[in-house]
Amino acid sequence: MQLRYNLSLFLILILVFKTNSQNLEITNSEKYSFKNLSIRAIEVVNDSTLWFAGSNGKYGRIINDKVQMDSIAKINGKNLNFRSIAFNGKSIFFLSIENPAILYKLNPFKKDISHPEIVYREEHDKVFYDSMNFFDELNGIAMGDPTDNCLSVILTVDGGNTWKKTPCKNLPKIEDGEAAFAASNTNIAIHEDNVWLVTGGKKSRIFYSHNKGNSWSVYNTPIVQGKEMTGIFTVDFYDELNGIVMGGNWEEKSNFEATKAITKNGGKTWELISNNKEPGYISCVQYIPQSRGKEIMAVSTEGIYYSNDKGANWKRISQKKYYTFKFIDKNNAWFAGDKIEKINFRKEPTLN
Repeated sequence: MQLRYNLSLFLILILVFKTNSQNLEITNSEKYSFKNLSIRAIEVVNDSTLWFAGSNGKYGRIINDKVQMDSIAKINGKNLNFRSIAFNGKSIFFLSIENPAILYKLNPFKKDISHPEIVYREEHDKVFYDSMNFFDELNGIAMGDPTDNCLSVILTVDGGNTWKKTPCKNLPKIEDGEAAFAASNTNIAIHEDNVWLVTGGKKSRIFYSHNKGNSWSVYNTPIVQGKEMTGIFTVDFYDELNGIVMGGNWEEKSNFEATKAITKNGGKTWELISNNKEPGYISCVQYIPQSRGKEIMAVSTEGIYYSNDKGANWKRISQKKYYTFKFIDKNNAWFAGDKIEKINFRKEPTLN
């Protein structure tokens, strides 16, 4: 009798062990299509509302499954293109990339979303802003390519009403050929007062501040670099110590070498993961909420990828092509590219 009990317990433990891994599957989705619009910047305001900003001066929101869109008139004879968007709890902000770079502020809860307020404007031949985020309701940051010998970093401390550019004397110097990629509005990761900025090109590094951008350090990474379109395209941190960077070579998207790395010490050092394995080029990576940093999702024009072991192994769960995405919760996320899609996920046990 005791032998039979022990055998049964042993078989149960084996079954639990074998079904411990999880397979993420798409269960359903809602698609929103647009004509002549490319979207690389989205922001989740609440469970029922997504804001987006894209090409041709267009911006808008999807609220309760209905699309409301507006656009900025041409400036200096050309359309503005937006790659950055952020929400601080009260206002939505979207920032254009090129000269002139213009930062707009808008009340995201009003019926009328036309006539946003200009809160920052920068004119320079080299100006190009890549990403924006907020620490809290008052403090925010945006970053872009260098116009001098440092990254362009602008900060707000008054809820986005005013923004000031950080002088180069207060930032680490940039290397020749080092810049950033406006691929998904995820060049910036924030956890409490900590902020990490990522670069690419001839040099691919981590710029880190522990005090909301008031002082900075810079760290090297093993991510592929050395060419104009190589480097880190996206970063996320689960907490103040554990983070992930992904990217690759935009001109060789199926090249898997040195495209992803993790840190366990806040970005000071990085180690390659899943080297020479899928995925290759990635434009956006995010930790899945409430996963204790174990589950990660990543997207690009190569598809949607999922890892349940902190990035050691990946599975492509969809061939759908997107630039960026944001989680609503652990089971739902918004994806954007040439269209916007709201996707629901389900986890199924898989036998090892």
